[in-house]
Amino acid sequence: MNRTPASAAPERAAENTGTTAQGNGTPLSHGLKQRHLSMIALGGVIGAGLFVSSGLGIAAAGPSIVLAYALSGLLVMLVMRMLGEMSAANPASGSFSVYAERALGPWAGFTAGWMYWTLLTFAVGVEGLGAAGIMTGWFPSTESWMWVLAFMVVFLGANLASVKNFGEFEFWFAALKVAAIGLFLVLGALAIFGVLPGTDAPGTDNLTGHDGFMPNGVDGLVVGLVASVIAYGGLETVTIAAAESENPVKGVANAVRTAMWRIALFYIGSMFVIVMLIPWNDPKVVGDGPYVAVLNVLDVPAAGEIMKFVVLAALLSAMNANIYGSSRMAYSLVARGQGPAFLGKVSGGVPRLAVAASCVFGFVTVLLNYWSPDKVFVWVANMIGAVVLIVWGFIAVSQLQMRRRLEREAPEKLVVRMWLFPYLTWVALAGVVTFLALMARQDDTREQLYYSTGLAVALTIVGLIRQKANAKQR
Repeated sequence: MNRTPASAAPERAAENTGTTAQGNGTPLSHGLKQRHLSMIALGGVIGAGLFVSSGLGIAAAGPSIVLAYALSGLLVMLVMRMLGEMSAANPASGSFSVYAERALGPWAGFTAGWMYWTLLTFAVGVEGLGAAGIMTGWFPSTESWMWVLAFMVVFLGANLASVKNFGEFEFWFAALKVAAIGLFLVLGALAIFGVLPGTDAPGTDNLTGHDGFMPNGVDGLVVGLVASVIAYGGLETVTIAAAESENPVKGVANAVRTAMWRIALFYIGSMFVIVMLIPWNDPKVVGDGPYVAVLNVLDVPAAGEIMKFVVLAALLSAMNANIYGSSRMAYSLVARGQGPAFLGKVSGGVPRLAVAASCVFGFVTVLLNYWSPDKVFVWVANMIGAVVLIVWGFIAVSQLQMRRRLEREAPEKLVVRMWLFPYLTWVALAGVVTFLALMARQDDTREQLYYSTGLAVALTIVGLIRQKANAKQR
């Protein structure tokens, strides 16, 4: 199926299974069990952004945050379906970067892969800062940079040891997140219907009162849309992890097929519960966080500390997953000749140098946090703002090409199919463009778009130069 020169065949064949790096006969481990992959898929939907950034989204959009999460959730479902179709047909540790290379050329795989690597490595720093903020609240005599350093050392060590360690960490983190959000939804539903002891049914007062369903107009909804898209970022990791599981095709297929109800239940469902039970303009929504604010209204004992523990687990889970995902993306890029060869060396079934390289910015964040703790979070967040949308654009364009090729050359591999192809693929691509345009019209997000677009342009130029140079050598 790959239409690549014969000289590139060994690397491409290796990446079909995501097991062997260029110039290195040692394979990646297949240490992820089906229970690991199932829980990663389930808990991966409950990202740190849901707990951390949703309060700001509610403050901007009001009750229409439910609409924002529903619209962006529809886009995510389409993206995951497209990615699932390609991943089930050809599991690869490089996931969409591999498919972009096959569909559009080496420059596209280079650009999409290194953009995502940058996104994940920067996100490690953001999540470390968020987790450190919780720890310094519990231990006020400590400094934020100390906790970021401690977390980085722990997860670096875990990911260097074996992929099974990553899977076990994620299994229990995911189990905790699923249990917590599930309990929150049950308590919220009981309170909405007025059957929870000590509560009265709120009706639609909070949903339509306080200046209406869309109190800040379209501008507020746009801010909520952008915040929700960023919260969904990272769901792609399950397709990267699948390449190191016992049954990649089955794992990806199950994860993708259940994505719809998981997104609807955990994201949209929890936003609905929040705006039904408390006024959107309550200062505690941002100050304490929307989940803590709701639990306090319901008189749940120690609600604040309980949710802080859950948020901490979500942040640490994201750190762990992003170190894993970025290291495998770097490994895959090297396996295809798209990066420095030393990162492709595998020992003990783990690309340890790729893991270490993917942690570099996390450790840089320690220094930045030490020097300028008030500015580092905003600076890092701006660097990764629109990257996820650009990556989704690559996924949509790649699927348009890959689906036709699969139908022609290997239709038996289409165990997961994109709905109403090609129409919904074009809808998803239009959605990505629309979200980028919305970011361009907002002062708060325009800077993020500029940084991310600049990164995409720079990587594209480098990728095209590399592609032309390689073509001349052949």
